[in-house]
Amino acid sequence: MIDNTFILDAVRTPRGKGKRGALHGVHPQELLAQTLEALRGRTAIDPQDVDDVVIGAVAQVGDQGANIARNAVLAAGWPYAVSAVSLNRFCGSGLQAINFAAMGVASGAQQLVIAGGVESMSRLPIGADGAGQDGGNQHLRDRVFQVPQGISADLIATRDGLTRDALDRFALRSQQRAAAAQREGAFARSLFAARDPASGEVVLETDEYPRSSTTLEALAALPPAFDRLGQTVVTPAGDTLDAIALRAYPGAAIDHRHTAGNSSGIVDGAAAVAIASAGYVERHGLTPRARIRAFASVGTEPVIMLTGPAPAARKALALAGLTPGDIDLWEINEAFAAVVLQTIRTLEIDPERVNVNGGAIALGHPLGATGAMLAGTALDELERRDQRFAVIALCIGGGQGIATVIERIR
Repeated sequence: MIDNTFILDAVRTPRGKGKRGALHGVHPQELLAQTLEALRGRTAIDPQDVDDVVIGAVAQVGDQGANIARNAVLAAGWPYAVSAVSLNRFCGSGLQAINFAAMGVASGAQQLVIAGGVESMSRLPIGADGAGQDGGNQHLRDRVFQVPQGISADLIATRDGLTRDALDRFALRSQQRAAAAQREGAFARSLFAARDPASGEVVLETDEYPRSSTTLEALAALPPAFDRLGQTVVTPAGDTLDAIALRAYPGAAIDHRHTAGNSSGIVDGAAAVAIASAGYVERHGLTPRARIRAFASVGTEPVIMLTGPAPAARKALALAGLTPGDIDLWEINEAFAAVVLQTIRTLEIDPERVNVNGGAIALGHPLGATGAMLAGTALDELERRDQRFAVIALCIGGGQGIATVIERIR
């Protein structure tokens, strides 16, 4: 258990639609720079005190290449002495940035670290780095053929008996809860308005992706997103992606049940969290909002790939001396509806404690930023409800999971 590592504050941009949305014209370096500045303004920290800036970004090419963390620090006008590093743990990158920051602070090696993430998916769509699932390593592919995540999600849904109707109802709940959260101002504390860096004009103030008018009938009418992909022949022997997935799970079947409506949305966005030591908090007379109690990452079977949130959460909770029943709120990334439902079932969680303000199905999933965004969302909601513990957990490509336990300071 960790007891000397604190969250001072958390901020995020609104999520912009990933297909020519409001944030498309803002370079991701500038998007992250604005986030760093918003965090500085909220916390009144001196950037000169920052030991490091740790940022998750999945597509580290083009606009997000060349160590986007360092370039964002420069774009924000922070002192040259502030170092920065970019990392990629796929969808868990933003939370991994927080966990790495917490490691540095908890160890005593660092006093103040800024962690977060950024992804401009309108500029750099999924697969923009050209590496695929395995980086083109044929030797690895012959041993472990990693199918696309949509195939894995449909395999989970089929094996776990999660019907299309169950997935769609969960997606509808996400939309309804996100709409209610927007109406009630549940996201207001973390959000700041993103601006055009040239004119200074506001380009986006609220999350752009949610579709509050979504109905169960509309969701049910959507075609499966990955059935055609599953029939793609990918080996000289004529194996399809579905066949390769089923080879790892003999006797199983794949019924393609995920659609654009019950899978995460493609969006742009950035988030940042200030992590400080007890000594730094005391010396500067600060009032932290939460402490980081524990964190963990795990590896899982790489074909089914997306089952990592449950074992990662179990590992983190054990380190914190807690059980799933002790947790007031869960933020489980809605990469696909089946991921959250499978995690709820595995950990025997009360669904009413999970993603109470909706999730990535409604709000979108800006890959490298999502984990940091969820940390801020969880903290804000703990405060709104006067509750104590939250777990943030995400599935990760290649067969991994990550989780963090936070405790609100009351």
